Amino acid sequence: MTALQEFRCEVCGIVDNHPIHWFVIQCGDSELTVRRWNSEAASAPGARHYCGEGHAEVYISRWFDSVCSPPKPDYKTPSPVK
Repeated sequence: MTALQEFRCEVCGIVDNHPIHWFVIQCGDSELTVRRWNSEAASAPGARHYCGEGHAEVYISRWFDSVCSPPKPDYKTPSPVK
């Protein structure tokens, strides 16, 4: 008997047990890999699942923002006087 595996989109939370047009993203601190859906990539440790191109783009944008952006300034804390 085959076990049915469900996958949840990391952005919207929709669950599907037969995702066809989904994307798999694997990432670390300095590398991000986007793959078309395949069960091997989807089942890999650390794989993230996205129900479509738009939601994969949301994650990619957030990843770049967290990796590439300088820290956002804190305007509430006074800056040191020079």
